[in-house]
Amino acid sequence: MGFVTTPDGVEIFFKDWGPKDAPVVYFHHGWPLSADDWDAQMLFFLAEGFRVVAHDRRGHGRSGQVWDGHDMDHYADDVLAVVKHLDLHHVVHAGHSTGGGEVIHYVARHGDARVAKAVLISAVPPIMVQTPANPGGLPKSVFDDFQHQVATNRAQFYHDIAAGPFYGFNRDGATAQPGVILNWWRQGMMGSAKAHYDGIVAFSQTDFTEDLQRVAVPVLVMHGDDDQIVPYADSGPLSAKLLKNGTLKTYPGYPHGMPTTHAATINADLLAFIRS
Repeated sequence: MGFVTTPDGVEIFFKDWGPKDAPVVYFHHGWPLSADDWDAQMLFFLAEGFRVVAHDRRGHGRSGQVWDGHDMDHYADDVLAVVKHLDLHHVVHAGHSTGGGEVIHYVARHGDARVAKAVLISAVPPIMVQTPANPGGLPKSVFDDFQHQVATNRAQFYHDIAAGPFYGFNRDGATAQPGVILNWWRQGMMGSAKAHYDGIVAFSQTDFTEDLQRVAVPVLVMHGDDDQIVPYADSGPLSAKLLKNGTLKTYPGYPHGMPTTHAATINADLLAFIRS
């Protein structure tokens, strides 16, 4: 574990576990979480002989709580700072939710010279918000309400997201897991309200269409069709079609937080894709 300072002076926290000469899997977390959200994946891949890396996005977790730069360009540049600092090559980048947008923008913005493959899990591309070009998106009012709740009582908001739609605990027959809910809340409350407030615009309004079209490395798109946070029909299938070398894997009934609720399945499928 350590920190790297970005060109604009932000301290980015990262985890770096495993042999330095092992193949690298780099994990990118979702909003408003931290690298800790990948515990189940990092421990699994470490045991499989990989080197695993994950960072806390600026303003999130243990990284610097700066007031600005909460946009996809800065997010991608911060990833590059970690990659260069650790001198990583032939990396598989896996991103969940907002992290999936970060992955695809990083590869499109900085090239694939150091990239082997990419994985988008329940990810926000191509674009979440409803626009004339994206009529199936969510109305901007949904995200305006997110910002309002972050600004007024994010502690309750974060609990309600984790206890409800994020993991599908609000579905009939679902059994809520208090530890999972509290861990989501813990990660969210570690971060900066300003970063989270601005991050809502970054993950909902960024149009990744051109990024997806530019990426040439193999990309696995994994998405549950009961995702209540990033609706399936306007995300996974559309991203897979835009990619030059994309493969869609759909998970019937799986929620947004499937890397946690269905870790064994997700880990096995990730491993198969990486080794293919």
